[in-house]
Amino acid sequence: MAAESFLSESALGWSIFTFILLVILAFCWVYIRKFQSRQESEVVSTITAICALAIALITSALLPVDIFLVSFMKYPNGTYKEWAINNETRAQIEDTVLYGYYALYSIILFCVFLWIPFVYFYYEERDDDNVNRCSQVKNALKYTIGFVLVCVVLLLIGAFVPLEAPPQQNATQWEKVQYLFEELGSGHGLHALAFSISTLTLIGMLAVITYTAYGMSVLPLNLIKGTRSVAYERLENTEDMDDVEHQIEKLKSKCRDGRPLSSRDRNHLQELEEKLQVLQRRGRHLEIAERNCCNKMGIALRPFKIILGIFFILVALLFSVALFISNLDKALHSAGISSGFIIFGTNLTNPLNELLLALQPVFPLDYILITVITVYFVLTSMAGIRNMGIWFFWIRLYKIRPKRTRPQALLFLCMILLLIVLHTSYMIYSLAPQYVMYGSQKYLIESPSGHTSGNTSFSTTRVCDANAPEDQCIVTRSYLFLHKFWFFSTIYYFGNWAFIGAFLIGLVVSCCRGKKSVIEGEVEADDSDVSDDEYVH
Repeated sequence: MAAESFLSESALGWSIFTFILLVILAFCWVYIRKFQSRQESEVVSTITAICALAIALITSALLPVDIFLVSFMKYPNGTYKEWAINNETRAQIEDTVLYGYYALYSIILFCVFLWIPFVYFYYEERDDDNVNRCSQVKNALKYTIGFVLVCVVLLLIGAFVPLEAPPQQNATQWEKVQYLFEELGSGHGLHALAFSISTLTLIGMLAVITYTAYGMSVLPLNLIKGTRSVAYERLENTEDMDDVEHQIEKLKSKCRDGRPLSSRDRNHLQELEEKLQVLQRRGRHLEIAERNCCNKMGIALRPFKIILGIFFILVALLFSVALFISNLDKALHSAGISSGFIIFGTNLTNPLNELLLALQPVFPLDYILITVITVYFVLTSMAGIRNMGIWFFWIRLYKIRPKRTRPQALLFLCMILLLIVLHTSYMIYSLAPQYVMYGSQKYLIESPSGHTSGNTSFSTTRVCDANAPEDQCIVTRSYLFLHKFWFFSTIYYFGNWAFIGAFLIGLVVSCCRGKKSVIEGEVEADDSDVSDDEYVH
């Protein structure tokens, strides 16, 4: 009966994971198709973008399964279930999840360092004239080799840098090299993969601080504030067009008697004509928006948007408070910077951690909540990228706009989202450290009784934490991947403080801004007429 119960519960967990996987694939396809340019869309870039985004989300969806399996091995009273008493059975279950992480993280490395760079440079070379397909492939491979070399270097560093010092400090050089190879063999490549993924997670942390923190403020406030009136915008645009046309006529009147315009007037006339073209395109878009059924439906759904925006801002504040409490707990009660701020027990009440622990026994409620948290991070990240665009320091590389995003921009977008979703695993750990590390596991501790004579003792149940005996609490595989190297954990800790600061700054900026236009981002001065005609039609 115990074995049948285990199989049924495990099947339920993996069935829900399969369902989530199908939902993820559908979401990725709809999202990529929504933003890609119909004029420049390509099958290879579309498939690459969908697969890269799906792999990142699937990796995050594996986290609740990992937590559920380690939690399901024990009863609420802290004892192992009958089928989990055997260490080999527990190891077999843990290895199943471990191999899943191995496979997904290996695919992520393949995407980041080979697949996405090759497709990106292939389409960059395609923009050049008089370049055949063979030359495109050759040049794309030439640039991709640099990414492959970076991946190899990261794997070698992760494989040969030991986590502990050699046992003998006065050992010979050969003994030290032999020790490094023994460390490599004992890790079975886990250290190499964990180091590479941690490096990518570190880059994802920068993207989370830049895009997600801003998106968490701009998305709910845009829903609450809404957009400007289409009729008012059309009237304002018409007045601007009349004003520009009047200035153009005034400048052209200077040369009616045959006198040429000065260089300053010619430059000013060119600027006015370009501005008039933008206003004319803007007028066409506003006219379409006024007739658009979706905009009319959006007006009817205005109360729902306000409620959704209030909910999103409350969730953002909850995450910020939970992250602040978690970081404060680490600052006050952790083992210090040299240990990666590992914390021995939960000393401060974290609301999100307590909520997940309460929902975990009623599977799949915690799975749903973790999925919602992951989707929330993705949506806010998309909102941040959508509003900011893709930047390299102070240089704006690409704009992300519905139906007008180039294939290279989509690949960049998916690369950023892939790195962001990688970091969400650590963000969720920061929001609920005890839940991500041990789930709802408890353990028994024997305490001597002071009421009776003899060696009488009684057992008390405690929630698993870092102080628990190693054989009594099973750590999730995700935690091991995230905390294999203490210095990464230290950087993530300080990154959480930067994230809170970026969110508060973004919140102030979003509050100070007015309502956005109903055609926000659709019309830019550098848009081509072909691109604009494609969108209008």
